[in-house]
Amino acid sequence: MRIVRDSLPPESAARGAAAAIGNFDGVHLGHRAVIDTARDVARESGAPLGVLTFEPHPREVFAPDSPPFRLMNAEARANRLEKIGVDVLYEMPFTRDLAQLTPEAFARDVLAGQLGLSHAVVGEDFLFGKDRAGTAEGLGELGTRFGFGVTVAPLLELKAGRVSSTAIRTALTEGRPRDAAAMLGHWHRIEGEVIRGDQRGRDLGYPTANLDITGLHPPRFGVYAVRVDVRTGPHQGTYDGAASIGIRPTFGVNAPNCESFLFDFSGDLYGAHVSVALVDFLRPELAFDGVDPLIAQMDKDCAQAREVLAHV
Repeated sequence: MRIVRDSLPPESAARGAAAAIGNFDGVHLGHRAVIDTARDVARESGAPLGVLTFEPHPREVFAPDSPPFRLMNAEARANRLEKIGVDVLYEMPFTRDLAQLTPEAFARDVLAGQLGLSHAVVGEDFLFGKDRAGTAEGLGELGTRFGFGVTVAPLLELKAGRVSSTAIRTALTEGRPRDAAAMLGHWHRIEGEVIRGDQRGRDLGYPTANLDITGLHPPRFGVYAVRVDVRTGPHQGTYDGAASIGIRPTFGVNAPNCESFLFDFSGDLYGAHVSVALVDFLRPELAFDGVDPLIAQMDKDCAQAREVLAHV
């Protein structure tokens, strides 16, 4: 997948795409429906399949002090989009100047001029331009004026209701990763570079791969059965494990993070990029009276996680 970030407008090989447009936080089934509609158009026309998204997320620009809300960081989103066969990802820098463009200027100068899209696909609730004045229907009219096609994809409904990033956040907050996965179409993942922690896990006999979750919507704090993909470094592969997400209250109050213990693994993962899939919630985060009861509980957690993962 070609990723266009700093070279906008892109080189000629990345122009002419049929592109789905949106933030695509989580790349859930509703997002997939929009992208698959663009895929159909791309196949019929012989165009590259593109996705146009924005970084940082607009909410981070206009409400920087709001609680963390993202389901995915930019790296995780790009990984997921590549996995589903996107040819070109346009990761457009989102600025206040971009937000001040009228819907007409955005369609003319960005979609037609800067990116040279042949076709745009949006969800029916898509809003764009200054004061979010542009609508999906209005984009169709602008596309006719400026020389690109437009398709509006309907919102996706499941038996449990409409698929949305908000509903997925709620499921994760309540410790229901399987319900989140049903809406996502894949396990919810926390991805990033393994960082150095306090190395307490190593001292306890449970060395962990630690990920910073700053800026991400935090799942319910507690212990999860997880499946971990090590994407870079000499230990690339997929491993079962158990992860603790939270503030580690046995050792005081700490910044929230994700600590994963990989079963049947030996090696150094510092600096590697890993992807931790939350498969099942095992128990809430607890404060223990010393390390001995903590280790006893971790033994039970790992045994339970192995049992869960043996049937996934």
